[in-house]
Formats: sequence, structure tokens, C-alpha cells
Amino acid sequence: MTATTTEATAVVGTQAAQQWAAWHAERERDLATPHGWLSLTAYHWLPATPSRLPGLPGLWWADADGAHTRPHPAPDEHGALHGEHVVDGAADAVVAEGASRILGTFLPAGRSPLDADPGATAEIAVELVHRTGRYAVRVRDPHAPALLDFTGVPAFAHDDAWVLDATVRLLEEPREETVGAARVGLVHRTAVVGEIDLPHPGDPARSVTLALTGKPGGATLLLFSDEAEGIAPWRVLWLDLPEVLAPGTESTVRVDLNRTVNLPYAFSDHGTCPAPLPGNHVAFAVTAGEKAPR
Repeated sequence: MTATTTEATAVVGTQAAQQWAAWHAERERDLATPHGWLSLTAYHWLPATPSRLPGLPGLWWADADGAHTRPHPAPDEHGALHGEHVVDGAADAVVAEGASRILGTFLPAGRSPLDADPGATAEIAVELVHRTGRYAVRVRDPHAPALLDFTGVPAFAHDDAWVLDATVRLLEEPREETVGAARVGLVHRTAVVGEIDLPHPGDPARSVTLALTGKPGGATLLLFSDEAEGIAPWRVLWLDLPEVLAPGTESTVRVDLNRTVNLPYAFSDHGTCPAPLPGNHVAFAVTAGEKAPR
């Protein structure tokens, strides 16, 4: 990944822009953690019978009881999986549809552990995921090229014009919908919790109404595509809704589109992120937030 943050880190004058610059820097630090979203290197569907998977220790498979791994009977050049729920290289695990968790880690043969820095690791993490009724493992490698080459996420310079007052209406009850995913063949069940009237910063007549998704009492997401150039196919904005906004009510909410970010799929071919609901397209260019990182 060769993108730089020249635009994003330019000298800023307003307090809001300075706060955004600090937020953006923290966002980049979070991405660059050893097993973060930049570390993804592979995605393997689990077979029905015990089998080897490229670059991973042991045998792997999935059945009606969940996902399983066992040590290979022969000496394993990929090392041995270990973790809280791994016993002698063996593990059995279940995760809910749409969920994931790190099953264990291993140190590949020929790679030295990093002992000097408490925050560093050379171990590869194996993440178990459950998507559209199937189990898979996703590999998170701190030596991933995208992570080693990372110099920042390109972004539009902060613009106060994209801090907008929008009308938000929450539904009385969430409505389940099925949407596509970044990975072909997958779908996601998502909960529609309301809608937002998003104004155009220079032309109120061009405002659009978009669906909001999330969980009651949890994060509320605006997942959308738009007409800007140089961006990922869709991006996301986390909304900070006022506590007084109850189901079935509406309120004016300040939204800062400068904090629109890329989902994990934009950084890797191994993301399974949900697509926006049909119709969640902004028919103008939102020249704010993160640009396409690759």
C-alpha cells in the first residue's frame, strides 16, 4: 500500500479540523496493529473432511458441530497452533452466523519471535469466521505486505461544509433486510433501524433519504455509496445519536461526513463486509472522509 496522507495531514486552521487530524491519526494507528485489518493475507473455506490448508498448521474441517482443527500426524513445517482454547494443537469451535473470533496463533518455521517490543508479534493469527452458513478461516499475518508497506490512509482534507445537520427518524421496531457482501456468494442479514435525510451542503433541494442500520442500543451506521472519484465502492459513517432519540421519533442530528471511513474490504481481498441497502446511494459527490486505499 503506497498511499500517503499528504492531504489529510496538511496544516489545518479550525479547531474541528485539528480534532479531525488527531482522530484520523488514531484511526491509522488502529489499522496498523499486528493483527488488524491490514494483516489479512488469506481466506479459506473449511472442507467437509480433515484437510491441509495452505500455509496453516494442522488439519481443518467443518461439520454440523462447528469448526475443527487437529495436528497433522507428520512433522508440520508450519509450526503448531496455540491459544486459550487450543489443547495440544487441537480445537473445536462454534461462532454465530456473521461473527468471528481468533481461534489461535502460530509462529511459522524460520520466523523469529519479537520479544523486545511488548506490542509487537511475529505470530500469525487464525481467525474463524461464519458467513452465509459456512465456516472459513482468515489469516492475519503481521508480515503482510499491506501492513509492512502502510504509510497511511488517503483522505480528503477536512472541510467544515461537510459537517451537516440532518433529520434522523428511528423506526418503532427494527426491520430485517438481506444485503450483499464484498465477497461474492455471501449475504448478510442486517437490521434497518431508521432513516436519515442527508442534505447537500450547497443545494438543499438535492438532499437524499438513506436507511440507517444497526442494533437497538448499539452503533447506528450509515452505509452508502456516492459519486465522488477515487473512493471505495461504498463507505460507512458511525452516527452518534442523542440518547433522547427514542424508537418512533425524529430529531435533528449533526453528522460529520469528514469521518466517513473505509470498511475492511477496501484494504484487502479477504473482507466480507456487508454492502449498502439497495437505494442507499448519494446522487452527488461526498468529497469528505477516506479515499480508496489501493
